[in-house]
Amino acid sequence: QVQLVESGGGWVQAGGSLRLSCAASGIIFTNNAMGWYRQAPGKQRELVAVISIGGIPNYANFVKGRFTISRDNAKNTVSLQMNSLKPEDTAVYYCNAHNVIDSRVTWGQGTQVTVSS
Repeated sequence: QVQLVESGGGWVQAGGSLRLSCAASGIIFTNNAMGWYRQAPGKQRELVAVISIGGIPNYANFVKGRFTISRDNAKNTVSLQMNSLKPEDTAVYYCNAHNVIDSRVTWGQGTQVTVSS
């Protein structure tokens, strides 16, 4: 069974930090580019960061310098370290796996991040 399970969301004051983790099962992790997306109420889901199968990260402009994505191929996990959080970072954050071989896309169930001012 293919599954992505996120953890680490929660509530934090502006300027604080959170670390999100996503554990993958049922997929060949090293065949998947991994990413984090977010969706705020009333808004479309948007890309936050992705990391290629080779470990190269890319970030949305609004998180550059504040967020860091990383992957651990031995543990089938991808993480998102979020620093200097802002109220506008409040959203449900989703883990995403994109298989570069067959283009299959898998989503996690999401984890809520709330940043108060």
